[in-house]
Amino acid sequence: MRVYVPLTLSGLAEAYKTGELGEGPVVAYAVTPALREWYLSDDIEELEYAALSRSALASLRLLAADPGAPRRRVVVAVDVPDGTAPADPDRGLDPAALGEVRVAGPVPLAKAAAVHVDAADAEADVTEAARALPAAENGDDDAQFVVDGAEDHELLWYATQEIPNLLGLGR
Repeated sequence: MRVYVPLTLSGLAEAYKTGELGEGPVVAYAVTPALREWYLSDDIEELEYAALSRSALASLRLLAADPGAPRRRVVVAVDVPDGTAPADPDRGLDPAALGEVRVAGPVPLAKAAAVHVDAADAEADVTEAARALPAAENGDDDAQFVVDGAEDHELLWYATQEIPNLLGLGR
């Protein structure tokens, strides 16, 4: 099962240092029954993209809570065994938790399939979106427009071998 773990660049640096995305349970996003119902598609690629997008929004929440983190959303795609990332049916009713799962146990960075990160040119929009997010989540339409501006930026795909370069640790 593919899950998408939201992080920040600071969180990715910590995961690179420790070799783990977390000890568990790790919050991630995946194609859940609630996400399928919400997205109204049977195309697995579209559903995976929707789960990735939900994780990118969760990464934005992490950025809103950590003003010192570089202003780029980060999502790590990880393949985990089926049954190790259940959705909480009660959280599934919360629109903010759509597609949310919890991965039991430690999640080794070595199991990551790819890393998705904003390009540097997205930083200004992501900065504004992180500031606007609390108001947007409270129903402010103008703030939601700002958040949507960050979502207009596609996350770039990186192989896991490129993590050191993403973190400025490359040789």
